[in-house]
Amino acid sequence: MIPAGVQVFVAATPVDFRRGVDGLMALVRDAGADPFSGALYVFRAKRADRVKIVWWDGTGACLFAKRLDEKAQFCWPRIGASRVRLNHAQLLALVDGMDWKKVRTVPARRPQSVG
Repeated sequence: MIPAGVQVFVAATPVDFRRGVDGLMALVRDAGADPFSGALYVFRAKRADRVKIVWWDGTGACLFAKRLDEKAQFCWPRIGASRVRLNHAQLLALVDGMDWKKVRTVPARRPQSVG
């Protein structure tokens, strides 16, 4: 379960997937971010079928990994030196193998008074 309000950042450059939680957190730090901020950091392998997510939950470092079947691929941002920020719904779409770029938030509207 991802707590509400957690920031999600996707590295747009593939990383060596032999790295574990410490190596991925070092990449976050080397990029100028704080790996202990409570944000989720999402990484991709060269092949688009694997994802790793690191997260400091306040008590320890968590590492989540997923590999799709041999013909499926995750929808990743264009490879580059940037990082992309996702919202909660977009992260869930990415991890499910869906096109997260099509997920948009709908502004909440106040209900109109009745009567």
